[in-house]
Amino acid sequence: MINDEILLKVRTFAYNNSEKNDIHGFEHVERVLKSSSEIGTALNANLLVIKIAALLHDVGRYLRKDDEVKNHAEISAEIAENFIIKNNFNITIEDVENILHCIRAHSFSNDLEPKTLEAKILSDADKLDAIGAIGLYRTIGFTIKNYGGIEQVIHHLENKILGLNDRLYLDESKKIAEQRQKIIVDFYTKIKNQIN
Repeated sequence: MINDEILLKVRTFAYNNSEKNDIHGFEHVERVLKSSSEIGTALNANLLVIKIAALLHDVGRYLRKDDEVKNHAEISAEIAENFIIKNNFNITIEDVENILHCIRAHSFSNDLEPKTLEAKILSDADKLDAIGAIGLYRTIGFTIKNYGGIEQVIHHLENKILGLNDRLYLDESKKIAEQRQKIIVDFYTKIKNQIN
């Protein structure tokens, strides 16, 4: 099976198994795919690994059972492994292992250090989607979805979003984050001033 056919099957599976919202839904997956592909191209990384991992990185959010306590990245990796094996893609064992590592290591809350270039790229691309105008929209949307208010938005910004820049691995990602971070800091400063 050629790469284009593999990616089409993976994309269809990811689309059908993505949350139906603007926060972690397929639009998020597509933005992460685009960013990770651009960074991967600039750094001469394995693009097939990156694209498959990016497309499947959040399927565990949608397919997780209500009582599941495991991190969504771990669930996503298990689902990805089963999907890849079931479809008998012509991918090396090393690439499959790298894809699964990328998925497991992308999550902020899974606390697993990315060991490959491709895993660092996916981790950074996922974080980049939480920074800037889209990231701000997602933060507010996530808070409202979970019945929070302005205080919870501020708390989320202070405890996660404002620190994401420091958790990026690659210089290429840090360049992209610079402009986006200004939007977050500006909003955070203004909202803090207005509610105090």
